[in-house]
Order: sequence, then structure tokens, then C-alpha cells
Amino acid sequence: MVLMWDLHGSSQPRQQFSGHAMVVTGVAVSPDSSQLCTGSRDNTVLLWDVGTGQCMERASVSRNLVTHLCWVPREPYVLQTSEDKTIRLWDSRGLQVAHIFPTKQHIQTYCAVSEDGHRCISCSSGFGGEGCEATLWDLRQTRNRICEYKGHFQTVASCVFLPRTLALMPVIATSSHDCKVKIWNQDTGACLFTLSLDGSGPLTSLAVGDTISLLCASFSRGIHLLRVDRSRGLELREVAAF
Repeated sequence: MVLMWDLHGSSQPRQQFSGHAMVVTGVAVSPDSSQLCTGSRDNTVLLWDVGTGQCMERASVSRNLVTHLCWVPREPYVLQTSEDKTIRLWDSRGLQVAHIFPTKQHIQTYCAVSEDGHRCISCSSGFGGEGCEATLWDLRQTRNRICEYKGHFQTVASCVFLPRTLALMPVIATSSHDCKVKIWNQDTGACLFTLSLDGSGPLTSLAVGDTISLLCASFSRGIHLLRVDRSRGLELREVAAF
């Protein structure tokens, strides 16, 4: 089940979306906030009307254990990663698969789309440096793989495009079960900086806070507030943990 709250209203949920048979593992809101797309380990993707809470479309694909969903800005498309090592692009107009990217060698754990909607990143599971990469894909033209980012030694759990105000070049960040957050040159795949959050346990998710900060969740130490320091190039430092 998915619950929706009004942040400035009652403490009770404003809407609930109940229709999956197993745990919900992906949630994405449409650019105009009128629709909600959810995915689950029950192999299904559902499309909802946010206002009424009604399920408008349902699609099921065998072995499609959803790991993450991300709506493409200004488009009717939803990107989805899966435990079947596949990245799918869904067209919300009828909830049909519009494109399937080349299958990876490992479970795809997460996906993110650039602000302009032209590119996306996916992350791979792995161990000992086998797998453990993030992959940049073209969303607009060829839909081919553009670049890979290798350097983590365990599952890469999350990836984000960083704001262009942070650096002179386009950059992305990844977090991994190896307790490290890495910043990468998006175009070349070069690792620009590595922050080790020792004692944090596996890092599970990463989000842009504002133009100079990131939030990173971990198994053992909660949420880490990371600040971008540009005084000596492009570095990350931890400033707080919650």
C-alpha cells in the first residue's frame, strides 16, 4: 500500500493506494502531480489517479521484481529497474513498455533521470568489484549505453545527477554498500572524489538536498548530511548525521 499525506494538513493520510499483492518497492509521481506510478515485487506496475486514489492501469511482466521507478521530466514515460537485470521505459498512456535497454549482468537496483530528460543512470548489484557499477544511458535518440562508472566494490544502491551549479562539468554521485559515496565526471567516467563513511554500514540511498548538499541514508547511522566543498576542487564532507 502507498499512503499520501498533505504536509501542511492533518496527520492522517489524505489518500491511500491499495492494489499490490506484495511490498511496494517503487513510487514515481508524474510531472503535473496528477498521476502516481507504483511498482512491486509482485511483478506489476500500477498507474493511479492521485485525486481519486483509483487504479487506472495495471501491467504485469513475468519476473519483473521492481526495484525503483523514476518519471521522466515533461514526458509521459516512467523508467523502471528490476531484479531481472532489465531497465524498462514505460509509456504511461496505456502503461505499455516503450523500450527495453540491453540487459545487464547484475540486478539493477536504482535509476535516475537528468533534469532535461535526455539521459538516465542505472546502478548494479555486485560484490568484490564484479558488477558494482553505474551506467549512463541515452534516453532520447539511440538509447544506447554512453558511459560506465566503475570503482565501487559492493552493490551500488543509489545514483543521482548533481546540479550543474556544483562544477564546471556535468557530474553524478553514487552510494554503495561498501560505505562510500563517489563523485564522477559524467562524460569521461573518471572518479573525481571518494568519501568513506566508516561505521555507517551499507549506504542505501542518495538524494540532492540543495545546490551544495546531499543526503545519504545508511544501515547503521541513519541519514548523513554531506556538503560539497569546492575550495580544493570538488570534495564531499560529512557535516551531520541524524
